[in-house]
Amino acid sequence: MKREYSLFFVLFIAVLIGFFAYSTLEYIDIEGSNRQVELGEIFTEAQQTGMENENREEGSDMQDTDEDVSPEWQFSNIFSDIAEDVNEGVVRINTRAEADRDSWYFFEDDDFFDFPEPNEDEPNFREGFGSGVIISEDGYVVTNEHVIHDSSEIEVEIPGFAEPKAAELIWGEFSLDLALLKVETNEELETIPLGDSSKIRPGDWTVAIGNPFGYENTVTVGVISALERPINIPTPEGGRNYRNLIQTDAAINPGNSGGPLLNIKGEVIGINTAVSVVGQGIGFAIPINTVIDFIEELEETGEIVRPWLGVSYRDIPEHMVEVLDLPDRQGALVVDVLPGTPAEEAGLQSEDVIIELAGQRVEEYFDLGNIMMDLEVGELVDIVIIRNGEERTLTATIGRMPEEY
Repeated sequence: MKREYSLFFVLFIAVLIGFFAYSTLEYIDIEGSNRQVELGEIFTEAQQTGMENENREEGSDMQDTDEDVSPEWQFSNIFSDIAEDVNEGVVRINTRAEADRDSWYFFEDDDFFDFPEPNEDEPNFREGFGSGVIISEDGYVVTNEHVIHDSSEIEVEIPGFAEPKAAELIWGEFSLDLALLKVETNEELETIPLGDSSKIRPGDWTVAIGNPFGYENTVTVGVISALERPINIPTPEGGRNYRNLIQTDAAINPGNSGGPLLNIKGEVIGINTAVSVVGQGIGFAIPINTVIDFIEELEETGEIVRPWLGVSYRDIPEHMVEVLDLPDRQGALVVDVLPGTPAEEAGLQSEDVIIELAGQRVEEYFDLGNIMMDLEVGELVDIVIIRNGEERTLTATIGRMPEEY
């Protein structure tokens, strides 16, 4: 009897344990399902946010969400939709430029552009390619100045057109690394909507489209890594100083230059410009608001006027702090003062350290350029400098930057 009782007790305990185990597993499954639903809501919300702009609402063929399509797949389709919607607004730019055979070595390791080996039959020409963005239906295209620099011939390949179209350089500026082209066509072209780069934040999604190494309409995805990045790119002409770039980890390679960096709404937030050759996932783009400002000025006045002081400058090396008797490394170190410029007339000298311009502090060297951008030609400004360990205040009249700069 005791044996039967013991066997019954063991069976009862086993059934009880099994019941609790089943209940626990069912609870875990329910919790997991809830988490999946919440994740799906996030993906769906992100997708809906990306579709809010007018261009996408009118032109998107995206269907309503099906129950059998996972939220993750719905989200990934945002990038596919963006690439499809803007495809006809991204162009390939082909250039042909005269070049001295002896100076060819300057372009063999170009950070932006992939130049083929020189043709022995045509040793005085080089060919290159890059990308561009159509910003108007009548054929205006924005690109980087380094894409078309010194080119004697410019052609634009537009998706949907069998043959490349000749393009005219309307405006280009070395220091800004921006250029505006006009394509010769009687047909209306597809444009890409321009966004607002003042509203972007590190961590926002980005999509880069262009023609890296000649691979046309290449799409890469990443995020905004940082804002207001200053970099210097050495060139045969002395270097390009960029002071306000968007950094992204979306893959950018030679040939991407001039193409669009897009937000999740499919709007242009930047013009892809440069890539670090010593790292991975470090690319840079010029903010689209910079482009818009100069294009609007060009439309209104027919020219672009930029304020100018006439100095070259850099950051302050650590060892120069003691040499120049400085309190710290804040400011911009004057490297050279060009003759006949507002800087020379004001009395600026090489090895002066500019710590304030027009009442605004210069903490980092690139602050000087950012402050200059907001000044007006003819404006009288104070320049606070450190020379021989002492602060001095100079006065300068802001000039107009010559076209050759």
